[in-house]
Amino acid sequence: MKFLILLVAPGLVAPVFAADFSRQDIQTARELRAQTLAGNGGFDVVEELTTRIGPRLAGSSADARAVDWAETLLKDLGFDRVWREPATFPTWSRGFENVRVVHPVEQRMAALAIGFSPATPPDGLEAEVVMFDDLAALQAADPATISERIVFIRNRMERARDGSGYGPAVQARARAAMVAAELGAAAVIIRSIGTSTNRFAHTGGMRFDTSQRRVPAAAISNPDADQLERLLALDEPVRVAMEIDAQVIESYTSHNVIAEITGARYPDQIVALGAHLDSWDVGTGALDDGAGIAIITEAGRRILALDRRPDRSVRLIFFAAEEIGLWGGRAWAQARRDRIGDYQVAAESDFGAGPIYSISARVADEAWPVIQAIQTELEPLGIGLGERQASGGPDFLPALPLGLAVVDLDQDGTHYFDYHHTENDTLDKIDPDELAQNAAAYAVFAWLAAQSPVGFGSGPGLLSDSTE
Repeated sequence: MKFLILLVAPGLVAPVFAADFSRQDIQTARELRAQTLAGNGGFDVVEELTTRIGPRLAGSSADARAVDWAETLLKDLGFDRVWREPATFPTWSRGFENVRVVHPVEQRMAALAIGFSPATPPDGLEAEVVMFDDLAALQAADPATISERIVFIRNRMERARDGSGYGPAVQARARAAMVAAELGAAAVIIRSIGTSTNRFAHTGGMRFDTSQRRVPAAAISNPDADQLERLLALDEPVRVAMEIDAQVIESYTSHNVIAEITGARYPDQIVALGAHLDSWDVGTGALDDGAGIAIITEAGRRILALDRRPDRSVRLIFFAAEEIGLWGGRAWAQARRDRIGDYQVAAESDFGAGPIYSISARVADEAWPVIQAIQTELEPLGIGLGERQASGGPDFLPALPLGLAVVDLDQDGTHYFDYHHTENDTLDKIDPDELAQNAAAYAVFAWLAAQSPVGFGSGPGLLSDSTE
């Protein structure tokens, strides 16, 4: 079947490319779509991962069990090749946290230590609280107003379907402790980076430098942050006591787990689907990112079950240590820096299990009509055409500077940050029908990308303004 595509620039009308897929390839894509949509989207996979393994903080014993589980799963499913690749990183271990207001009232707050927070002194610490609107306000503060106090940053994350409220808000979690330490603070408290109004906190990682002073840091629930703001508005000193038991452990080596469906015609040309295997140590990592593991596994096993192999190879990558710094993604990119052109296009599922509503892509000009043609086959799933820009997902970010072509299958994240990095990230939050829609989209995308009449432009040549 032929799709004739015209790209129109302001003032110009010119045919650019005809995206040719064979009738058989289109029929196969439609069969994949229907069959995958009728299934459970890989719910059995995420159910087993969250039940047998549970939370799997990078570097923990559960992380090691998850790697073994993943390798066994992929081999049992019959992928042509399954192997591990190492990724080494610093690790962190949580003991407990206790954060409470001690003046002018007494109240314990729902809190979680931020990843890589140091411990408080054995007897804890207590100090007056000073509040800032956001990270920028803290950076501009007079050190005299901060010295030996607990810094509280109150910025609130805004809810959005595309998750766009996360980036601006998360800077407080990522960098506030470093800034506050330089200004002489005793500790840091942030409003949780999440949209839930329930009384539980959202954890996550923070940046740190082992050569610099570090201060304990914790996130408190949104209702507790509201209460703390009200107390501070009373115009009398507010004092908080903190106890955190945590430690940074020496470097650990985990593994990316990779499975391949070997291409029949161009085995060295690869379409890559990613998700990350690790999670935070609270909840069971169902949405983040057990759902992604399920989605790409289901897409892969549907393609594997076809009566013929795709022209190009399709690889599933279960990345290690995403939550604590994209360490698996960094290792993957570093190992392929001289051969990134072999990777035709990549896409990661790491935004929960909400339905996909659009496809966006960072590809060469000649490949954009192929993206349009793929979207035509995704449209029955409710998926529209998105933008000519994409990240590919967190674990593929380290490969973007190398020129990796990437696609985003944009999910509805309206409610994702109600559960993100919390004790409430559990299996019951996943709708199998929505999971199946995701898996069907990834199966169609991977199949047609592997059958594409042109490459997607991976390599140094993709690094141009026209593809940003």
